[in-house]
Amino acid sequence: MYCRFCGAENPDDALRCTTCGKPIQPRAAEAPRPSVPNYLVHSILVTLFCCLPFGIVAIVYAAQVNAKLEAGDYQGALESSKNAKTWCWVGFGFGAVVIAFYLMIVVGGLLGNFGNF
Repeated sequence: MYCRFCGAENPDDALRCTTCGKPIQPRAAEAPRPSVPNYLVHSILVTLFCCLPFGIVAIVYAAQVNAKLEAGDYQGALESSKNAKTWCWVGFGFGAVVIAFYLMIVVGGLLGNFGNF
């Protein structure tokens, strides 16, 4: 097994590096990284079809998830994932309300002008 600090080769059962003295942690014993959803696709769709400002905020948080996982910040990745999901729903809800309001105005205008024919 190789020391990840100095690169020296050590016996497989060594607890400390024989060259630098730092603790050795075998790579095979590392726990598998948990997966955290990043909601990037959802964020992009909300940006394109619902609400641009809220979608951009969701994209920023979604982009932070994988970077934080790579850095080993699992709690930070969970928080960014939660924020991305929240902003996706806020953007979707706002977009749905605006579209529904627009459709009510259009339909109301058409029905109001229907009696004039």
